[in-house]
Amino acid sequence: MLDDNEDIHPLFRGAPATTEFKKLRKRIIRNVREAVEQYGMIETRADGKTPKWLVCLSGGKDSYTMLAALYELKWRGLLPVDILACNLDQGQPGFPATVLPAFLEDRGVPHRIEYQDTYSIVMDKVPEGRTFCALCSRLRRGNLYRIAREEGCSAVVLGHHRDDILETFFMNLFHGGRLATMPPKLINEEGDLFVYRPLAHVAEGDCQKFARDMQYPIIPCDLCGSQDGLQRQQVKQILDGWEQNAPGRRQVMFRALMNARPSHLLDPKLFDFAGLMRPKPDEHERTD
Repeated sequence: MLDDNEDIHPLFRGAPATTEFKKLRKRIIRNVREAVEQYGMIETRADGKTPKWLVCLSGGKDSYTMLAALYELKWRGLLPVDILACNLDQGQPGFPATVLPAFLEDRGVPHRIEYQDTYSIVMDKVPEGRTFCALCSRLRRGNLYRIAREEGCSAVVLGHHRDDILETFFMNLFHGGRLATMPPKLINEEGDLFVYRPLAHVAEGDCQKFARDMQYPIIPCDLCGSQDGLQRQQVKQILDGWEQNAPGRRQVMFRALMNARPSHLLDPKLFDFAGLMRPKPDEHERTD
C-alpha cells in the first residue's frame, strides 16, 4: 500500500486514489504505529525468533481495518512479526461462513478458520431477557487463547478501537463503580499470552470510513445486535450526544485516560494520602 509502489499486497487491491482516502489511511496507520510503539507491542524474543500474532477477525469493520493497518506496517518494515488471521465461527444461525475464508484466500493472507458452536451454549445458559455479551466473550476468548497456543503465537490481537475503550470506561464508571477500561496491552490470566489492541488510538468513524471505502464484505453480529437496551448502546448514545454538542469531546476524554493523576483521585491504594505530610520548614527559616 505504498503510494509510489504499484507492487502492493493483494489485501490493498482496489484502494481509492482520492486525497481524502489517502489522508484517512495515513491517519489510521499513524495511530496504529503510535499504539504499537507507545505500549511496547513488538516483543524481542530471547531465542531470536520472529514473534507471531494471532490477529482475530470477526468480519466487522474494525477487524478488517486492523488487518489492513498491520499489514501495511509489516509491508513497510515497521512491524517485524508474523501474522496469522483467525476467525472463530461461533455457530450463529445464518452466519456467512464462506465470506472470510474467500476474502483471505483471495488476498493471500495466512489464516485459520475455527468452528466452535458457542452460540448454542450461550442460548442455553443465558436466561431470557439477559444480555449474551459476557458469556459469549468469555467462550470466544478461551477458544482464541487455545488457538494461539496451538499455532505458536505469543499474542492475541483484538480490534477494539478508541470508542470501544471510552465506552468501556463509562460502563465501568456508571455500572461498575470503578475507573477502568480495556488496556491496549495485557497478559492473560495464565501468563503465557499477550493481548494487544493496536487500534486503541483509532476512532470508530475512521474504521467505518476505511472499511466502506475499501468495500470490505462486512459481517454483522446479529446475536448481540438483536438485543435492545444494552448498556454499551446507552453509553454510546450519551457519548454521541456529547460529541454533537462539542465536536472533539471524545478525543479529549480519551486523552484524559492517558493523563491520570492518582494524587487527585480518591484511591488510597494508588496514592499514600495517609503518608502525605507538609514539608519541614528549612532549618534557617524562622518559625513561630
